[in-house]
Amino acid sequence: MSIELAKGVYWVGVTDWGIRRFHGFELSVHRGTTYNSYLIKDEKIALVDTVWSPHSEEFLARVRELVDPAKIDYVVVNHSEPDHSSSLPALMKLCPNAQVVVSKNGASSVPGHFHEKWNFHVVKTGDRIKLGKNELIFVEAPMLHWPDSMFSYLTGEQILMPNDAFGQHYATAFLFNDLVNQDELFEEALKYYANILTPYSDKILKKIDDVLALNLPVKMIAPSHGVIWRKDPLQIVAKYQEWARQKPAPSAVIVYDTMWNSTERMAKAIAEGLIEAGIDSKVFHAAAADSNDLMVEIFKSKLVVLGSSTHNNGILPSMAKILEEMRGLRFKNKIGAAFGSYGWSGESVKEIEEVFQRAAIPLARPGIKVKWHPGEEDLKLCRAYGRELAASIRAS
Repeated sequence: MSIELAKGVYWVGVTDWGIRRFHGFELSVHRGTTYNSYLIKDEKIALVDTVWSPHSEEFLARVRELVDPAKIDYVVVNHSEPDHSSSLPALMKLCPNAQVVVSKNGASSVPGHFHEKWNFHVVKTGDRIKLGKNELIFVEAPMLHWPDSMFSYLTGEQILMPNDAFGQHYATAFLFNDLVNQDELFEEALKYYANILTPYSDKILKKIDDVLALNLPVKMIAPSHGVIWRKDPLQIVAKYQEWARQKPAPSAVIVYDTMWNSTERMAKAIAEGLIEAGIDSKVFHAAAADSNDLMVEIFKSKLVVLGSSTHNNGILPSMAKILEEMRGLRFKNKIGAAFGSYGWSGESVKEIEEVFQRAAIPLARPGIKVKWHPGEEDLKLCRAYGRELAASIRAS
């Protein structure tokens, strides 16, 4: 069933209750997701974004509830990633004369995906398409989070459609932000930001300033995933400004993997030292935890303490995944520390510290390691290390 957002503006997307892994199994989505598409009925008819192709039939059925697809004049592709665009071939068979509206970079990426000679209409920031009473205004947003990304703004109804910005992977019974659980909503919004948009934080701050400088009144923000912001819609913009500044709390997150509990005992002892010194701390076993949830905890914390047993002259595989994700997200304003246990070679601490260096995260203290199983003296040293790390948080 389509849902009317405002006069002549309809949601024709799909709710995907069952999905639990996204981006080719890269990203966990515990609460499902939505693929949001918007149909605008004016003197001209425009469709903004489509849905992931496994859901094409459901999507097209919603479009047909409202219009004969052959009458669609414009199909706007804000971003060519397949979760938003892969129903285009099925749609364009029904409206072959429609103009496909893309950014300059989209003029490369959309044909690169589909190899079709559609009627492309390339737009840049400030360009307009008159639909009748309303106009669509376009704002290029490169690297938020692909080079082709752009925002579409509908005048009259004052709806901003920013594709992946301001979204969440969150399937709900109701479509609007004021009708859902607020704790769940902001938990998913932060997870989305931390795992997808963190590397582009500087660009996000600038793009928000650019959009606000246009002085476009915004009654609603309709992203490509999750709920639509209709009550106090700019609250999510303020959150993005806060998150993009990356000012973490004076807290610590400890992530480890262990073979025979030696590194685990070290992790707990370090946490005890931090807690004794008054630092809020969380401890996670990497092999059992969800890596995307861990990235949220790392995003929020000033101190990141990573530990691993030495295995095959390196670190355990689950920690390698955490380190690679952390490096790729390019977190700012953090300090790091490493620890680990070993039997005969002991390279894990050095390897972790090298990743901190590549991630531009300075070390709070040189790492510590224990040979074989930690005894009471070793655990005392770990607790002391935790207290030293607490002092580093306060000094940073």
